[in-house]
Amino acid sequence: MSTRITDCFEKAEKEGRGAFVAYLTMGAPSPEASERAADALLAGGADILELGVPFSDPFADGATIRSAAYKALEQGITLEGVLAMASRLRARHPAAGLVLFTYFNPAFSMGLEAFASAAAEAGIDAVLAVDLPLEEREELLAHLRPHGVGYVPLIAPNTPLERVVASAEGLDNTFLYAITVKGITGARKELPKELSARLDALRAAVKLPVAAGFGISTKAQAEEVSRHADGFVVGSALVKRLMEEGELAPPSLS
Repeated sequence: MSTRITDCFEKAEKEGRGAFVAYLTMGAPSPEASERAADALLAGGADILELGVPFSDPFADGATIRSAAYKALEQGITLEGVLAMASRLRARHPAAGLVLFTYFNPAFSMGLEAFASAAAEAGIDAVLAVDLPLEEREELLAHLRPHGVGYVPLIAPNTPLERVVASAEGLDNTFLYAITVKGITGARKELPKELSARLDALRAAVKLPVAAGFGISTKAQAEEVSRHADGFVVGSALVKRLMEEGELAPPSLS
């Protein structure tokens, strides 16, 4: 199984910072613009890129990412199209961590074995299936493991620690995605006051790196989260900028 994600977190730790995990909805505002933005992020300091697969019913996403998903779908972007982008990005960024961020339905519709094989061929390090609960994920993992593709579990703010431990069990060379706030994605002016203690507890409970996401949009928020987690995820703020400006220069959180 690929160690690129582990290497990314270890590199960030050695440099005394949190790993920067960036999310983009691939195909929005156009396929070409999203791929150029991905290149800009990876060239500009992002350690790991989450490639969002547009889905027609993105119930976990806020208005920004929903709008981007609909825009991408209007242009005919499919799971296969995102995997083709991933393959090109892998060729240009051999050391980057690449996570395929999807709902379960597109993978299931492709056929789980075909999906796992295609993800591995495209250079995907891990898959994150937003709507796949712990009790049902083995159906997908059974196909991902033989192809050396990892899995990133989502951890809600109210997930009990014993369930967190179970979510991390059997996973290697990946990370836990700790959701910072209750509700949907989207930039927030403030993060919950109890977040620091929650992240500390998660890191104490599991051996996998912990990256916190949902709502992070400023440098101050990223730095605060990184004092209690191994990395931070920025998604809606990047997608919003890309949708508004059409291009994404190498990022700088303000």
